[in-house]
Amino acid sequence: MKKIIGLVCIALVMSNCDVQQKKEAKLPEVDVDVDTEAGQLPTFDIDWADVNVGTKTKTVKIPKVVVVMEEEEVEVPYLDVDMPNSGEKEELTLTVEAEVIDKEHTIEIEEIIATNDKLYVVSELKEKTQSLGDKKMRVSDRVILNAPDLNVKHIIKGEKPNRVFNDQYKYVQDIDAFKSGLANSKVIYKK
Repeated sequence: MKKIIGLVCIALVMSNCDVQQKKEAKLPEVDVDVDTEAGQLPTFDIDWADVNVGTKTKTVKIPKVVVVMEEEEVEVPYLDVDMPNSGEKEELTLTVEAEVIDKEHTIEIEEIIATNDKLYVVSELKEKTQSLGDKKMRVSDRVILNAPDLNVKHIIKGEKPNRVFNDQYKYVQDIDAFKSGLANSKVIYKK
């Protein structure tokens, strides 16, 4: 196998260059008296292919993602929660986000349900008619909560978009079935 590769390499080298013999080969003359004259090996002038390395301007398609973040003042719901036998309160911004493709969507926090030491933030993800083409977008909503440290779980009513980003939330189709499984619950916020 190595011999075949070697022959192929020699054939490629020989086919990519121009070889011109400059002198004929001459064998040494041998006298019976064992006097010898120096011989001459052939010499070759080899013109190898010229190789120039540089750059060339060419138009190609390069994927680019443009994210525009703008600051705006908006009214955000604010909840001040006092719980019996609770310690200090802290202000938290509860944010829900979804990353979507194909069509534009909206997401809204519809209600917050309290059970023991847990808060369930219930949101709804709705598909709109406007196409996104080959782009993706993130939609979000938020509520400010001033309360003791609680365990917060996000529940999103709607079809889970097929994006890894969306794995951080639980998606359900039937929110009433989910709510029926909550014991001792109280809705503390409703939009």
